[in-house]
Amino acid sequence: MKFITNDFMLHNETAKKLFHEYAENLPIIDYHCHLSPKQIAENYQFKNAYDLFLGGDHYKWRQMRSNGIEEKYITGDGDDYEKFMMFARTLPLLIGNPLYHWTHLELLRYFGIEDVLNEKTCKQIWDKCNELLATEDFRAQALIKKSNVEVVCTTDDPADNLKYHKELKGFSTKVLPTFRPDKCVEIGKEPFIDYIKNIGVTTFEELLNWLTSRIEYFAQAGCKLSDHGVEYVPYAEGDASAVFAKKMKGGQLTAEEEDIYKTAVIRHCAKEYARRSWTLQIHMGAIRNNNTNMYNKLGPDTGFDSVHDYPVAQNLSKLLDSLEKEDLLPKTILYSLNPKDNYVLATMLGNFQKAPTAAKLQLGSGWWFNDQRDGMEAQMKALANLGILGKFIGMLTDSRSFVSYPRHEYFRRIMCSLIGSWVENGEYPEDYDALKTIVEGISYKNAKEYFNF
Repeated sequence: MKFITNDFMLHNETAKKLFHEYAENLPIIDYHCHLSPKQIAENYQFKNAYDLFLGGDHYKWRQMRSNGIEEKYITGDGDDYEKFMMFARTLPLLIGNPLYHWTHLELLRYFGIEDVLNEKTCKQIWDKCNELLATEDFRAQALIKKSNVEVVCTTDDPADNLKYHKELKGFSTKVLPTFRPDKCVEIGKEPFIDYIKNIGVTTFEELLNWLTSRIEYFAQAGCKLSDHGVEYVPYAEGDASAVFAKKMKGGQLTAEEEDIYKTAVIRHCAKEYARRSWTLQIHMGAIRNNNTNMYNKLGPDTGFDSVHDYPVAQNLSKLLDSLEKEDLLPKTILYSLNPKDNYVLATMLGNFQKAPTAAKLQLGSGWWFNDQRDGMEAQMKALANLGILGKFIGMLTDSRSFVSYPRHEYFRRIMCSLIGSWVENGEYPEDYDALKTIVEGISYKNAKEYFNF
């Protein structure tokens, strides 16, 4: 039974034209993901369909748990085929969930499988996938090439030696690092003291110098983006050096002291990014590791995070303004996991836009739990209502999966359908020269220009 048709998610004739003529075949710039540079460099060969589709995908794990599947068949020591079968048992229940669409796009685009995945088809699909995964054409690098990916930006700790990125200099797809200094910023988290000791830092000044040196090291490796993941945007002024010293001596910090330190480190990094024409990404609004028992058992990034509800406007305004006062506000992309913040962020952008960069501040694409039709449309509508949608830098995968690239196709179809509806409703002219510029820009060209890839 064929599910994904040629015009899947394209709900009007204009959408079909926009997608098939302008968006469908453009390359992909994946400017934020969590792919393993080691797996890319070593051209990893996936063991089987579980390893490829479910091995690190906490989106799928959450839904399997919701379906009452034992952890043994999710992340535990169950047989890989049984795990894949448990996912096949869960999938038909996910009506309205983007996982249903993504999974079938992945099966079709990489394996040519048109059948829907369920208990009845599981064995046949398992066998076909495994047969192909055993070939050279389905190793990690080949999957990236099949996806028409021009640039991949991984997510990397400042202490990383970037060995694998250097080994990939000859790969046809650019694989560039992204500077993610969260372990240096999150002074209240348990790993902080050990991390600081491991990098050989003893004072706050030494830490800032070390961060500057690592930013330069990443720049020499082709890095053009940083990323900061925060529960909330901190802003407080004070003596960050004293706070650092107190923490390293085992002192208990107040919430204000933590914010003084975090603000100082983020501002220092942001200024260094601006000096190098990097882009600062701020991902805010996730409350992580909610289930202590499962965190102790499985660790982070295993499917126990959710949406936070911190206010963001005031501190974000102060942080951005403090950088702009020194003319050191870098290009910035703002993401919130809470969709209530779409208008907060979309209006904040306009306060700090500045020539010569078009749309210097960007509203990030629907992120994580918002990475679905309603979330994508809400993000684009907020940006269209309050900013300049035609300069939006578009989609990213934010994924650990080598077959997540159909999410770009999914986004492009939804984007074309939304824009097509505005045209057919008489809200925008049927001017295909202008529409071509907008659709190609959002799909690919805006990101290429914005990041200077």
